[in-house]
Amino acid sequence: MTLVLLTGASGYIAKHIAVDLLNSGYEVRASVRSLGRAPEIIEAVSPHLIDAGNLDSRLTFVELDLLSDSGWVAALTGVDALVHTASPFPLVQPKSEDELINPAVQGTRRALTAAHNAGVSRIVLTSSIAAIYGGQPAGIELGEHLWTDVTNSSVDAYTKSKTLAEQAAWELADTHNLQLTTINPSVVVGAPLDKNFGSSISIIERLINRKDPVLPKLTFAYVDVKDVAHMHVAALGNSATIGQRYLATSDSLSFAEVVSVMQSAYPNRKFITRIAPNFLIRLVGLFDKTVKASLAYLDKPMITVNVKAEQDFNFKFRPAGQAIVESAEYLIENGLVRK
Repeated sequence: MTLVLLTGASGYIAKHIAVDLLNSGYEVRASVRSLGRAPEIIEAVSPHLIDAGNLDSRLTFVELDLLSDSGWVAALTGVDALVHTASPFPLVQPKSEDELINPAVQGTRRALTAAHNAGVSRIVLTSSIAAIYGGQPAGIELGEHLWTDVTNSSVDAYTKSKTLAEQAAWELADTHNLQLTTINPSVVVGAPLDKNFGSSISIIERLINRKDPVLPKLTFAYVDVKDVAHMHVAALGNSATIGQRYLATSDSLSFAEVVSVMQSAYPNRKFITRIAPNFLIRLVGLFDKTVKASLAYLDKPMITVNVKAEQDFNFKFRPAGQAIVESAEYLIENGLVRK
């Protein structure tokens, strides 16, 4: 296996996957919505490669759209495996849930169907803890056996999109005998490879910038982006992962604990430490769409178990606090947050 089609290659996680693939000896055919993004990706990954020689032949680009059939079969012709990461991830919920659900579900169906038609059977899909966590009762330990109930009224559009997309992938895998593995990360943190980072890093950015005068009672599970990338690539060479879904997660931390970790690393910076009652956060949510998107998670901590992933991939997840500090360090050193 040498050539991998990596979709959504301009994404925060996908750029790390590209580095891992190239350093592991794979050739990468990277899909972007516009070929104009190619120089950005090359610039981001090059400094992190063991050997950047002959990169123009080892890293090539194709233009693909999740909502268009154009180019998919051609892009997959001659490919040994598909790593499908492309999916919208907004910081706020859209006016219409179809804005997220349609590209996520249709894009997954389009990618996997095209893979089947091109004779590509090995597929690794980036799903999310959202496909596990949504609508679950408070306090439940989250594992791969659980699925989000998309009919639950508390489940938002993003959570629906990730759940329905992963379910569509498993249906197609069964229909077409595809060798599918899904990776379901919790909140992904860790230093980005460039300034085009994802919505998850915006949580760290918001806390450093003291955007809110108080902290909500939110506890999320976090995972280092490098671990997420490693799992995608390691799955390709591990046949035991075929037909399996894996929760990629390290530690669960409250916002207060996240702030404490960053305060320890940056003792001279000021951070908000006051914790707000839930009624106040709900009030703020009436006026702030970002806050509103988090209301369903109040007093509903993400408690996760990662035994299956650590056993099957034979590794240990890096501490979430370390990845959070590396995220903060990147933002601070690159002048992306207030002094």
